[in-house]
Amino acid sequence: MDEGRQPLSRKLPISSSKISPYRLVIILRLVILGLFFHYRILHPVNDAYGLWLTSVICEIWFAASWILDQFPKWYPIERETYLDRLSLRYEKEGKPSELASVDIFVSTVDPMKEPPLITANTVLSILAVDYPIEKVACYVSDDGAAMLTFEALSETSEFARKWVPFCKRFSIEPRAPEWYFAQRVDYLKDKVDPAFIRERRAMKREYEEFKVRINGLVATAKKVPEDGWTMQDGTPWPGNNVRDHPGMIQVFLGHNGVHDVEGNELPRLVYVSREKRPGFDHHKKAGAMNSLVRVSAIITNAPYMLNVDCDHYINNSKALREAMCFMMDPTSGKKICYVQFPQRFDGIDRHDRYSNRNVVFFDINMKGLDGIQGPIYVGTGCVFRRQALYGYDAPMKKKPPGRTCNCLPKWCCCCCRSKKKNKKSKSNEKKKSKDASKQIHALENIEEGIEGIDNEKSALMPQIKFEKKFGQSSVFIASTLMEDGGVPKRASSASLLKEAIHVISCGYEDKTEWGKEIGWIYGSVTEDILTGFKMHCHGWRSVYCMPKRPAFKGSAPINLSDRLHQVLRWALGSVEILLSRHCPIWYGYGCGLKWLERFSYINSIVYPLTSIPLIAYCTLPAVCLLTGKFIVPEISNYASIIFMALFISIAATGILEMQWGHVGIHDWWRNEQFWVIGGASAHLFALFQGLLKVLAGVNTNFTVTSKAADDGEFSDLYLFKWTSLLIPPMTLLIINIIGVVVGISDAINNGYETWGPLFGRLFFALWVIVHLYPFLKGWLGKQDRLPTIIVVWSILLASVLTLLWVRINPFVSKGGIVLEVCGLDCS
Repeated sequence: MDEGRQPLSRKLPISSSKISPYRLVIILRLVILGLFFHYRILHPVNDAYGLWLTSVICEIWFAASWILDQFPKWYPIERETYLDRLSLRYEKEGKPSELASVDIFVSTVDPMKEPPLITANTVLSILAVDYPIEKVACYVSDDGAAMLTFEALSETSEFARKWVPFCKRFSIEPRAPEWYFAQRVDYLKDKVDPAFIRERRAMKREYEEFKVRINGLVATAKKVPEDGWTMQDGTPWPGNNVRDHPGMIQVFLGHNGVHDVEGNELPRLVYVSREKRPGFDHHKKAGAMNSLVRVSAIITNAPYMLNVDCDHYINNSKALREAMCFMMDPTSGKKICYVQFPQRFDGIDRHDRYSNRNVVFFDINMKGLDGIQGPIYVGTGCVFRRQALYGYDAPMKKKPPGRTCNCLPKWCCCCCRSKKKNKKSKSNEKKKSKDASKQIHALENIEEGIEGIDNEKSALMPQIKFEKKFGQSSVFIASTLMEDGGVPKRASSASLLKEAIHVISCGYEDKTEWGKEIGWIYGSVTEDILTGFKMHCHGWRSVYCMPKRPAFKGSAPINLSDRLHQVLRWALGSVEILLSRHCPIWYGYGCGLKWLERFSYINSIVYPLTSIPLIAYCTLPAVCLLTGKFIVPEISNYASIIFMALFISIAATGILEMQWGHVGIHDWWRNEQFWVIGGASAHLFALFQGLLKVLAGVNTNFTVTSKAADDGEFSDLYLFKWTSLLIPPMTLLIINIIGVVVGISDAINNGYETWGPLFGRLFFALWVIVHLYPFLKGWLGKQDRLPTIIVVWSILLASVLTLLWVRINPFVSKGGIVLEVCGLDCS
């Protein structure tokens, strides 16, 4: 077969030598769990019934959570792409490129917390991507309407005229200058071209001057004038009032003959700030993304879109080509709604203390989901199909000839009502053909409307139906009917920009389906999960792509407080979905969502509930040590075998997952530790905040997570920021340490016989302390003394628990003094 006609990608199933033992261990673990709970329920601890009952309830919940998390990993796969075949098929020599166009979205809010230099590097990596220039457009959403972002983007567009040709001439990686020049590479060895050395040095000087200009803008922006900012022509900056300003659009590159220093065209670069007015719900990031969808549909209308955060630059210049190997595959590409890339991060400390890399999720869970129906969210670094975002259903498989229903047995269609069904099907086909002709007619009317031609009401009736769904913009409605993208040729750029301003107005989404059925779905701060869920409910599938060179890299919160706040935001979004009508437990049945995929979505929204049994379970060791009781009765040989088998099966599951997921034991252990830390703090707060928001209408405002600037490696790692999120894990840590001290002291006082029963309680408490060790390190920080607030909390908790222990007095029998026969006859 001609190589240009071969598939552009293929699945690489995990080898049977790795996956078969893994599945066998899962089945065995289920059997062991059944035996374990049979023993636990039938052998209560009578003298500590409350402790025993609490522990059993917690263990049942943990087992159910494990099942929800484990079974979506049943069919893990990997994928391989063929970029050379993509070029042979769509980039024939001597002909224009036939690769699909891509609109790339970059979102930012606060330039003081998201430094403009980081955003500029992301934009530069996009403009220099290895893709046909005329097929790329970059849209930057400034939801804070900051003049600093606007001016920084203007400087970035000027520097791009030098940076883009340099990147493409020498094929450098990565194409974000900050990270490219930060690489420790000796360019003088291996006989490197002297011309490259000269140009690289010159480009580095140019970039340093560019950084000075950007940093100068930041320094100036810190002192806001009393009358607000003014532009170069003396007019006031429209965004001086962040909460009340008109929509703004500025096209920096890709128009008016702006070329690079070599005379070549540059990709389009567009600044967008949607309108903000008091009294309107702007839906935060999801609303900003929907505005970008509409603006891009008016100006370029690419059939595919890429979503990145302002701090996630393109690390692999061929990332778009990797995605197109799936999207443009002639056999399987039509049913794919998005291609998700794993998130990788720079600037994380070597030990990854707070599990920022999250490799267990990205390298194990996501591979398992890819074998079912695909990744469950459309996060940063995701290339998705515009038509799928508009709420259209995935193309269905063709039915066999002669079939008129979806029933499984072929003879089902030959029943006595088959003739009636045939008649109905014929009438339905006629209706569909009429509807199709109406849509084409409506499209013609819409395109004529661009030029200002009035149409009769009867001709505009089909358009009214579209307006109820997409809003009152004839140009945008016309774009939604173009599956292959593109803009009307007869429309002028001035009229398109006027229409683009209209679609980002505050009231445009009123009485439409935006945020309900189309676009990014509202109702949760984790709009990426909700949007992916809606797409899968329409029958689409997604793909997980892991190229050898990471496609995107970003920055992660490095200190403990920022990391917990990030986890809090994700968990709150899950609680919001759990309490909404879009909850996967009851929404979307009878559609294209597969059962294991539904399990995964359910697991992604119920995990904050685990915080309550987790905190209760982590408190039990301290209570057991302080009271001298335990959650398990005296263990028999049968019970010891069950307990050992359970521990071995847990270890075997983790080892086999690490093997086929290519995850190191260090990353796996850090993930386990932060599961306890986040569960005992951020997940608990998210659960209560979600209940307050839904039941009492109390809204929680999240601040943007600060992005690290270039001010020293790991400079914030030991920075201590007090937050109420630290209280629950701090309390757990203190009471377990006190419990260990009390338990050991009691064993020393009471002799050798008490050490045996103490072993199980100590193991239980040390399990909690070891899991909270990274929290302890972040808590102490790199300081000469403890923070005052921690000293106060420690003394207060220690005093309360000590008084409670003395009041309970667990080491003296509650029945009074026990008299024993001494054996002496005193009379």
